[in-house]
Amino acid sequence: MSDYPLKELDGRTPLEAANTPNMDEITQQGQLGLAQMIPPGFAPGSDVAVLSIFGYDPRQYYTGRGPLEAAKLGIELAPQDIAFRCNLITVHEGRIADYSGGHISTTDAAELIRFVAQQLGTESIKFFPGVSYRHLCVIKDENLIRISCTAPHDALGEAVNQNLPQGEGAEQLVDLMERSYQLLSSHKINRARLARGQNPANMLWFWGQGTASQMPSFRDRFGVGGGVITAVDLVKGIATLIGLKPIEVPGATGYYDTDYKAKADHALRYLEGEDFVFVHVEAPDEASHNADLHQKIKAIENFDHLVIGPIRKWLGEQPPFRILVLPDHSTPLERRTHTSDPVPFAWCGKGLAADEARGFGERNASRSALRVSDGCQLMERFIKG
Repeated sequence: MSDYPLKELDGRTPLEAANTPNMDEITQQGQLGLAQMIPPGFAPGSDVAVLSIFGYDPRQYYTGRGPLEAAKLGIELAPQDIAFRCNLITVHEGRIADYSGGHISTTDAAELIRFVAQQLGTESIKFFPGVSYRHLCVIKDENLIRISCTAPHDALGEAVNQNLPQGEGAEQLVDLMERSYQLLSSHKINRARLARGQNPANMLWFWGQGTASQMPSFRDRFGVGGGVITAVDLVKGIATLIGLKPIEVPGATGYYDTDYKAKADHALRYLEGEDFVFVHVEAPDEASHNADLHQKIKAIENFDHLVIGPIRKWLGEQPPFRILVLPDHSTPLERRTHTSDPVPFAWCGKGLAADEARGFGERNASRSALRVSDGCQLMERFIKG
């Protein structure tokens, strides 16, 4: 959600330009601040940032993105297993044209992953289908942890051969990726996608590798339990590892068409009997990767009107509560990828100070005296005061 000022918005950010009365109300009834969710030396991404939001220091608990997604899929990793995030991407004329394979449907993607598994899978190489373009590959070779991989959304428009894995043992991954291109390019699903003018999901791209991760439970750390609502396996995986319940919501897609209302409805239903719920929306990030200003503003407004609004209204009729809203990281439209910039956050509720801050946005937050330089401390301050 967080971004940079844009000329086409008269120097405002998409968040500042969007109509967000509910997030603005939270800042006005509570506090607005700025938090650094990405520790120095870490690549900016939801894996690191969401760990920080939940109150888990990435410097202590982060082992890679792949293991977090493996946890959601119920995959138990042996000590020598390396879990890779495995995107279905679009390659055109030797370049990465689309990090998401044209946002392929989960059904079509599952068929492609099963096909690849039949052709390339072995006793030591296993493929696991996920959601849309997001999948997993587990390779039994602990030496692969040392190779260097590039996330496909960080290399849009760049040559494939300049962004392939590097380091000792990387040739095994490169071979799998190149063979996947040969297999997928001629698959009937991709032939049909091309005929319809859609980007084909014609190559596997490996990145985000890591080893098994273990973390203390959220309840042990903060004294409350609860659930997580998201369409993203990574976030579900983190929830599983820390003992929070992934709440399945029909219509939650992780894209522009996600069912915002259903997310809010499920959150409220869950809060009737539990202490804590975390609601995650991916659409603003996807819009940024696609450089789609209209969809980014629309996603922010949908989040405010259809998620924050109903939850905020319901909480106002309940016993004392606290609510916190923030992006996990910045994804500026002009860069089409993640950055490590600090992000605005706002909270209100019992025991939290109120300073009648102005509207929720990046520059108002930068003027605030409330700063959290180590984002993993934010959750403890939010829950314990």
